[in-house]
Amino acid sequence: MIPVTKPFLPPSEEYQKYLTGIWQRQWLTNMGPLANDLEIKLKEYLGLSHLLFVTNGTVALQMAIKALDLKGEIITTPFSFVATTSSIVWEGCKPVFVDIDENSLNIDASKIEDSITEKTTAILATHVYGNPCDVVEIEKIASKHNLKVIYDGAHAFGVRINGKSIFEYGDISICSLHATKLYHSIEGGLVITKDATILKKLAYMRNFGFDGPEAFAELGINGKNSEFHAAMGLLNLEYIDKILEKRKAINDRFDDKLKNLNVRKPLWHDDSANNYAYYPIIFENEESMLKAMNFLKSHEIFTRRYFYPSLATTLPYLEKQYFPITDDIAKCVMCLPFYPDLSIEEVDLICRFLLRIQNN
Repeated sequence: MIPVTKPFLPPSEEYQKYLTGIWQRQWLTNMGPLANDLEIKLKEYLGLSHLLFVTNGTVALQMAIKALDLKGEIITTPFSFVATTSSIVWEGCKPVFVDIDENSLNIDASKIEDSITEKTTAILATHVYGNPCDVVEIEKIASKHNLKVIYDGAHAFGVRINGKSIFEYGDISICSLHATKLYHSIEGGLVITKDATILKKLAYMRNFGFDGPEAFAELGINGKNSEFHAAMGLLNLEYIDKILEKRKAINDRFDDKLKNLNVRKPLWHDDSANNYAYYPIIFENEESMLKAMNFLKSHEIFTRRYFYPSLATTLPYLEKQYFPITDDIAKCVMCLPFYPDLSIEEVDLICRFLLRIQNN
């Protein structure tokens, strides 16, 4: 059986060394020494000035919206994980969907201005599969209309654009460190901003709004993470270069073996390198995609329709809307198995099956 993903796990004896220290200190959560050390090391690795380690990517999104005091309408993409939209609704704002670009699969920046109204306060865009949005154009639009910008970079760990971290763009960026991500802390997330004032506000918010033992500075939430998760994050950071090397090798093998398959891949940003977070392929139509998916499944090879269906058509708490490019892509895209332990022999097997079903 080949699953669609499998989390990277370091040697258990190395994790046990961290556990021994946690047991000795008996400091389990509330931003202990390991959580603080992880923040420092992640800032160094990613080249960032400010960063907070939080519970997960969804909480990071909710904190971002709250920290910017957003109201009214937030322009966003219907092609993303549900948390992108649900966080907007959870914080009392209205998501306004804009169709995606058919090549990058990110929000189409050329269509954003048509959806701006007097109630619009922000743009929340997703770097789909880690592929950077048109951050330059989005910044121009936001500046022109006095809007805030949040980037959902759940998939974008390690991505750089124009020589700097993708998380440097926008007012706030977030990242997921969930176990399925290329770099993870089992459960976890990052919230990033260049603005020291916003960072201070976010730091208060992460810890219930406390400003000392008997005072409060902000409306807060429990956004902290534990020493156990931080330990996994610290350990996995030691392996990140090897993880990326393996993922690139798998990606390149897929590229080579599937060059004659009648599919296409999302077009990656010209000024950025792929972080190999996923291997999505886009079929000509839904029928071809389902035929391939079911054939692979019959051989215990599991794929994922990521993202399907469109958020604009599926959420029970929102009125249904239809966007031609998003709806078409969502029906035809499929993510192949992709993780460091995937062997070249398994990659070749997957490719042979895909080519076989195409030729039948």
